[in-house]
Amino acid sequence: MIGIYEPPPLGSLLGDVSISIDAWDETFPQPVNLNTYVDVRGDPIPEAAAALERRLEEYPEATLQTKEEYIQTQQRGVDILLNMLYVLLALSVVVSLFGMVNTLALSVFERTRELGLLRAVGMTRRQARRMIRHESVITALIGAVLGLPLGVFLAGLVTAALRDEGVVFSLPWLSLVAFTLIAAVAGVLAAILPARRASRLDVLKALQYE
Repeated sequence: MIGIYEPPPLGSLLGDVSISIDAWDETFPQPVNLNTYVDVRGDPIPEAAAALERRLEEYPEATLQTKEEYIQTQQRGVDILLNMLYVLLALSVVVSLFGMVNTLALSVFERTRELGLLRAVGMTRRQARRMIRHESVITALIGAVLGLPLGVFLAGLVTAALRDEGVVFSLPWLSLVAFTLIAAVAGVLAAILPARRASRLDVLKALQYE
């Protein structure tokens, strides 16, 4: 066998050395993450798949997948990333719950005299709990109204930057509605202890509080 070797214009990093393909395959590991797409058309799809599987027996690191299986494999990685983001989101919600409870408790403590006056003019314990609960839900919804559009805007910027990579922008309406409802539920949960304290204030002591 006779071959003609033409060195690259800027020279080779390995010097003037060339080896055969067989020697390269025996010396260096083969790449395993290369994707090869075969367009199989016609009715005998099982026969074609069986022929491809027999052909790939010589390459144990290679796998044969249909278009649907390949899409599911790629989507599985994206799902794992989304699940990790959901876990981080859940942790942020838990942290925000503690922050809201602390804020509401401080608000009730600072408005002890005001709550006492409201109770003195006829506000019931149930109405006091409802007032604190509504304040908590409104605070949580304000955070959702500010956070969700900001997140959508940042997602639009990211997808616009990755448009050449095939990333498209899709607005998850159901997820946005679900997150808004979760924010409202979080507001209700955060108001349980502060609302209970506000409803159990002693009216006489609250009026004397300064």
